[in-house]
Amino acid sequence: MSESAEAPGPSAQGAPPAEPRLPSKGGAGRRLVWIAALAVVVVAGLVVGLVRSFGGGDDGPQTVRIGVTDASQPYWKTFSDLARKRLGVTVELVNFSDYSQPNPALKEKQLDLNQFQHIQYLANYNVTAHDDLEPIGSTAVYPLPLYSLKYGAPSALPDGAKVAIPNDAINEARGLLVLQAAGLLTLKDGGTAFSATTDIQTHKVDVVTLDASQTAGALQNGSVAAAIVNNNFATAAKLATTNTIFQDDPASSSAAPYVNAFVARAADKDDPTYLKLAALYHDPAVEAGVQKANSGTAVFRTVPPEQLQSELTTVESQARAAQQ
Repeated sequence: MSESAEAPGPSAQGAPPAEPRLPSKGGAGRRLVWIAALAVVVVAGLVVGLVRSFGGGDDGPQTVRIGVTDASQPYWKTFSDLARKRLGVTVELVNFSDYSQPNPALKEKQLDLNQFQHIQYLANYNVTAHDDLEPIGSTAVYPLPLYSLKYGAPSALPDGAKVAIPNDAINEARGLLVLQAAGLLTLKDGGTAFSATTDIQTHKVDVVTLDASQTAGALQNGSVAAAIVNNNFATAAKLATTNTIFQDDPASSSAAPYVNAFVARAADKDDPTYLKLAALYHDPAVEAGVQKANSGTAVFRTVPPEQLQSELTTVESQARAAQQ
């Protein structure tokens, strides 16, 4: 009952008791309605603010967990600081020492994104694990170099010279594509990101497959005339960039599967916060840090997400064909 209604009192002179009066349509009653409505609006605003603060609103998540394999590199601090300042996002880096872990962790929602792999690696994982992770932003290509301590160009290598390439499936195919681009051999159907030595059709040199960690040593001890050496092993072996006689062209179609990317679950591939984070990698301060960490070998690429996803579909088809 409203405070403006009166309680019925005792009857006077036998008259029937007065009926209680309804609240007035104006005055204090109307003020109470407006006060109540205002209170609802204020509370609703507080609720929306709290929801957004904890990542459930339209502004997207405020903390994003990104799986990486090099979290100690200073450029990730630069990246995280910019994310907080420009996007209002706290980046939580989760470091992995084993390349086989970040994709399953993303699938199981232990991560929101990961950034450690190129398209070919992702395609191989998706096909093998029956997953559907998607690339959402390109970072860089790291050209795969062919080194020689004795010869200055691929054409200078004598017929039958031994050339070492890594023997793991990922790097073997890319190494063969590099040798093909250098004019040292040809591959069946032009080669794919899953070619093997069994696909060599013609060759000027003899290909020797070794563990990726051993190709630099084979070059330095003279057992091969040239070698494909991954950047990390080349740095460890102190191979000079002046000893590079060839490398794949990062802008070529054959290098497209080797563009590194931020990766998300398929359901999150259009998340605006995730897309902004991927784009932030190309801030000049971040790129400068990446180059410093990789001895200037990174070739940055800004490939649209749709194009990355189309390339992934193509490479996944190649992976399935290679498994048959």
